[in-house]
Amino acid sequence: MAIKACKFGGSSLADAEQIRRAAAIVADDPARRYVVPSAPGKRFDEDAKVTDLLALCHAHAAQRIPFDDVWERIAERFRGIVDELGSGFAIGEHLAAIQAEIARRAEAGESEAYAVSRGEYLNGLILAELLGVPFVDAAEVIRFDEHDRLDSATTHALLARNLGEAAVVPGFYGARADGGIRTFSRGGSDVSGALVARGVSAAEYENWTDVSGLLMTDPRVVESPRAIDVITYQELRELAYMGATVLHDEAIFPVREAGIPAVIKNTNDPADAGTRIVSEADPVTHRGMISGIAGRKDFAVIAIEKALMNQQVGFGRRVLSVIEDNGISYEHTPSSIDTMSVVVAASELDGKRDRVVEELTVECEPDKIEVFGDMALIATVGRGMAHTPGMASRVFGALADAGVNVRMIDQGSSEINIIIGVENSDYERAVRAIYHAFL
Repeated sequence: MAIKACKFGGSSLADAEQIRRAAAIVADDPARRYVVPSAPGKRFDEDAKVTDLLALCHAHAAQRIPFDDVWERIAERFRGIVDELGSGFAIGEHLAAIQAEIARRAEAGESEAYAVSRGEYLNGLILAELLGVPFVDAAEVIRFDEHDRLDSATTHALLARNLGEAAVVPGFYGARADGGIRTFSRGGSDVSGALVARGVSAAEYENWTDVSGLLMTDPRVVESPRAIDVITYQELRELAYMGATVLHDEAIFPVREAGIPAVIKNTNDPADAGTRIVSEADPVTHRGMISGIAGRKDFAVIAIEKALMNQQVGFGRRVLSVIEDNGISYEHTPSSIDTMSVVVAASELDGKRDRVVEELTVECEPDKIEVFGDMALIATVGRGMAHTPGMASRVFGALADAGVNVRMIDQGSSEINIIIGVENSDYERAVRAIYHAFL
């Protein structure tokens, strides 16, 4: 039988009703044998995430401030879930032990990692009891090295050896080389799910959330955008980098490396097909259709002009060395024969702008150097773009018709995306123009 690994997000496990729904989804398909839960998310807009409350408990304890009131909100939440499920699970014993351990670790000067990981831990215990499958603590099977980087080889081996025929493995955390708890960045349960999928050689990784897959663009900008049926990992990576946030940016790598397809599904509408994410090796199923449009505001451009720049060996290296020496991460470097631009997030230049300009002037002796801010980047992504004539003309024609001035153009060597820079104030208008040009 083909094996599936399933990750359920915080909104999918926010209360007893949602947990019961997730359990029914797992039980509906015998192939769903490995489950990775998140901590309970918000039940309504004004609600607090359990992870945020746990972080607050740690912060209070670290300052020797009583956190009983905050803890009671967490305990009440979990006791309510167990009571509504009617499972009889002895949650009280776990809550008391965790409360004491949070205090001990915080007072000892440890990081908040243990505290903020307990939402996933407790939800994992509850879900394992409900499903009747073994609970495996993520600290036993997901490892980080002495530099706090994921130890992929050890993790893969531990997962393959220790998960048995079925298991619930809490998301978001693992163990450091010294045995302490280490968490991924927020949203990291997506990564945990992908690691479990790879570790058990799953045929498919299902990521269950509160939306029916990926949309072609931001619904806050374009009303009712079309859903994406199939997308490659490479395309998803491009869209995620530019702001698409349904799936954690790092989550694609474990399953991508193993060639395992992923599916983003809606816990509240499990019959919906969702979005399937496949290998780049799979054939293009459409010609000319873009996969998605994503973007972000607030970039800055450092524009450098130098006559005969192309004849100066090492010019680009000197420019990027100055950027590196100032601790700045750059996004793009569009250039021409006598010009070079470096695109960075505007926040990267906070408190550094004058120093960077001065150092570039000394190191590179440019004829002219300017810094432009207030720019948004928009990526139009689609694997079929490279094989379809006229794609760029449709993008730029749509922008011209909408009266949007293009300040920057960049295209990667893979030719699956076209990135344009526009004024922040033109961002929404530009996204809508591109979307309607193709759909």
